This record gives sequence, C-alpha cells and structure tokens, in this order.
Amino acid sequence: MQFKGIIVSISFLWVEGMAIFPFVFTRHKAPNKTLLHHECIHLVQQLEMGIVLFYLWYLLEYLVRLITLRNHDRAYRSISFEQEAYLHESNPRYLSQRKRWAFLRYLKGGHTLR
Repeated sequence: MQFKGIIVSISFLWVEGMAIFPFVFTRHKAPNKTLLHHECIHLVQQLEMGIVLFYLWYLLEYLVRLITLRNHDRAYRSISFEQEAYLHESNPRYLSQRKRWAFLRYLKGGHTLR
C-alpha cells in the first residue's frame, strides 16, 4: 500500500515530524525524504488499524516499555510502530512490498535502532 500524506509545516513543532492521518506535520518547510517516508509508514499503520486504535495501542505500548525500560528514548524507539518505521524509512519501495500488520513482528523488541 502506497500513501502520501498532506504535508503541513509547523515551525514550533517539538519533534521533526508527526503523522496524524491524513497529515504529516513537520518542523521544516522542506523535510527530507527519509523523514517523509518514515511518517508515511505511520500513516499506513494508522489506516490499517484505525486511527483511534493506533494511538491507543501506541500510548499503551509506550507506557509499558517506559515502565520496563525506565528511559523515554529507549521506550519510544522500542514501540513496534517506530521500529518498523525506523528500520524501513530509507527504503522507498518498502510500502509497496509491505505486508499488512507488519508492525506485529516488532512487538517483542530486540531490534537495534539508532
């Protein structure tokens, strides 16, 4: 599944990018392709799960990982949605090859991210 979001630049955004279907919010007017691809992976995840369920799952998974890892950055990067997006953000063909519910294979964690 291929999807391009509606890009909205917000200079005071506290993160580089954020996907809230159907928008990709970015801090910069000209975000790089890797960031856009990362956020588009999140848009596809949101479409297949449903937006509300995606964010409930995302928050719950973050909180569980924060409690167990006791570190915000490690907890954030351990979220299954983020692991999938970070690991495939540099592959422009990923979304056309991606299987549904692909994020589930990252639930156990253990994948090394930046």
